[in-house]
Amino acid sequence: MDHSPGFLALVADARTRIRETTCEEVRRRQQAGEPIHLLDVREDHEWQAGHIPGAIHLGKGILERDIERTVPDRDTELILYCGGGFRSALAADALMKMGYRRVASMAGGWRRWRELGFPTEP
Repeated sequence: MDHSPGFLALVADARTRIRETTCEEVRRRQQAGEPIHLLDVREDHEWQAGHIPGAIHLGKGILERDIERTVPDRDTELILYCGGGFRSALAADALMKMGYRRVASMAGGWRRWRELGFPTEP
């Protein structure tokens, strides 16, 4: 996907403040039975086409509005993903500004997850 320079600059700025994790690390933690709260911040049609098992869907457009109802404990570890890791970086930055302390963006997002052959569900 060809992203605009302004969008890429915004993402680069957010990445200076957030933590990123890899798909491989998320999968390793899932297999180890660690409690992981995955938040899919993609659009509704992307979610409906497939997502990571156990993920919660809160699209980036409603995330800030609905997160406190969905995950009221600001110490809950949250791992956000989108299609490629850009929108999730912006969303992670926003959640940190809202007081969520254990937030990460999954680098590579849904595309990388699928490339690795990790489990998905419709």
